[in-house]
Amino acid sequence: MKKLQLQRYSAGQRSNHWAVVTCFVLAAVSGFALFHPALFWLTALVGGPQWARILHPYLGIAMFVLFLGLFFAFAGANVWRKEDSQWLGSAGKLISEGNAAQMPPIGKYNGGQKLVFWLFALCLIVLLVTGALFWQAWFAPSVPIWLQRIAVVLHALAAFGLVLTVIVHAYAAIWVKGTVQAMTRGTVSAGWARHHHPLWYRDQVQGRSAKAPSK
Repeated sequence: MKKLQLQRYSAGQRSNHWAVVTCFVLAAVSGFALFHPALFWLTALVGGPQWARILHPYLGIAMFVLFLGLFFAFAGANVWRKEDSQWLGSAGKLISEGNAAQMPPIGKYNGGQKLVFWLFALCLIVLLVTGALFWQAWFAPSVPIWLQRIAVVLHALAAFGLVLTVIVHAYAAIWVKGTVQAMTRGTVSAGWARHHHPLWYRDQVQGRSAKAPSK
């Protein structure tokens, strides 16, 4: 008997997500290559030094614009609630024991996922603003050098924070079995939803019951 599957992400949302991932990888590769001479060899992966310098800011802008689609789609579901603080307070037990059933009941996203979402948004805003301040082709000539230097430092810190956030996000998705399927096929099993996101599962089941034709 086929297990009940619940729709978690639409095809458009999944395409948007993987487009952001692609831009992130390319922007990170070109950014690291320009950040330190020891990493300059990475420019070969994006067409050479000149292409790395040209493409990096445009990849960053593309990533920001694409993420806006995800932001407006999921911001409502990522509003911080009391149970999210409770969930984070119990996260250490989840990591050590791996028993999600003991965690406070949550909706579509848990406190860790919401934290990742808002950190990603914050880092992208900082990267966009600071990157524009020392973008030589367009804005840097009219920006004081002292401000450019501050922008470079903040840009590097935001990039470091973004990379760490993405690593945590990817690791958690792989660690929790069945999560990757949500962003590849768009669905999760009813058992997965009931175990990891019981409040969201309840809403989904109630919604399906309401839509079911009466006999």
